Amino acid sequence: MKRVVVGLSGGVDSSVAAYLLKEQGYEVIGLFMKNWHDDSVTISRECEWVEDSNDAMMVAEKLGIPFQTVDLSAEYKERIVDYMFGEYERGRTPNPDVLCNREIKFDVFLKIALSLGADYVATGHYCRKEVISENEKDIYRLLAGRDNNKDQSYFLCQLSQEQLSKTLFPIGELTKPEVREIAAREELVTAGKKDSQGLCFVGKVRLPEFLQQKLKPKEGVIVEVPVSNENYNKEAPQFKNREEELAYHAQKISYAVTDGKVVGKHLGAHYFTKGQRKGLNVGGTPEPLFVIDTDVEENVIYTGQGKEHPGLFRRTLFVADDELHWVRQDLALPVDGTMEVMARIRYRQPLQKATLYQVDGGMYVDFENPQSAITEGQFVAWYVEDELIGSGVIS
Repeated sequence: MKRVVVGLSGGVDSSVAAYLLKEQGYEVIGLFMKNWHDDSVTISRECEWVEDSNDAMMVAEKLGIPFQTVDLSAEYKERIVDYMFGEYERGRTPNPDVLCNREIKFDVFLKIALSLGADYVATGHYCRKEVISENEKDIYRLLAGRDNNKDQSYFLCQLSQEQLSKTLFPIGELTKPEVREIAAREELVTAGKKDSQGLCFVGKVRLPEFLQQKLKPKEGVIVEVPVSNENYNKEAPQFKNREEELAYHAQKISYAVTDGKVVGKHLGAHYFTKGQRKGLNVGGTPEPLFVIDTDVEENVIYTGQGKEHPGLFRRTLFVADDELHWVRQDLALPVDGTMEVMARIRYRQPLQKATLYQVDGGMYVDFENPQSAITEGQFVAWYVEDELIGSGVIS
């Protein structure tokens, strides 16, 4: 009997994952990760992790499996929270969920599981894993979940072959309604529980208050840039080669306050992200304002009217070599190599046609159609059919 440690989060997905593994004859241990102590920035008055931990314990009891709680808050603060503050300070927008999987669930937690004699860790992610053999070597494929509506492969885009080799995704072949059905049939306390929102393992967090612990509020102006701005109607120059053309399309526009009119004030450019609409508190425009850029040095937010504003769109993005990650290292591109892929720049975005171009120092991802709100610090992930083969941080 192989031993599996399941990350029981107190939600329905991980509960059913544990149930299925037990049915398949594995020796299952449930482990709840406590990653957060600071209740001053969580929204709900009742302490969410306590409730989740109790639910996880009741599921373990019902399934008759051993259960314990591990406190990973020190590692979480160091690897996720401090990183987030650093990224926001640089004017980038991090994705804590992707990081949390890479740094906490499939690293710190995995090591704890292995120290308990586990052969695998398992989670309630909607994705699948397949093993193929090449040159007598096992290669692990990370595949999208069967439920298109819930596919969570994007969140695992930074996993390595080593991490995948030790991981099971028991619910990857199921849809969410099927998972809830199993939980109800087995009378698991989590059967009707709502999916958690907010930061990975932290619960609902008010992001501005969360960031204000470290990044002090500082008043600045909100500028509205009109569609007629000359930046949007420039004629492209003649390019000597493909790389020059890609660099041109990947370049972001550099705005100045004189590019538009001041329409409001804000309390810190680093609290805002591209494509954001809520929280600007500027009314009276025919169409809603969207953030098209933030300048944390000058503390200015640039906005444009409507979700079709040209300032939101860009065709090409760049990933620097040190932030490039291949899940399938055997498919990594050499310099001057290209590859046709499907890619997404955020969770739940429908996959988009793109071409990868590996150059000296990094990789361009060139989309067939311009993409809205390409945001520095977020992850771009690319797929061949339903297999996620690599990802990187948008620079």
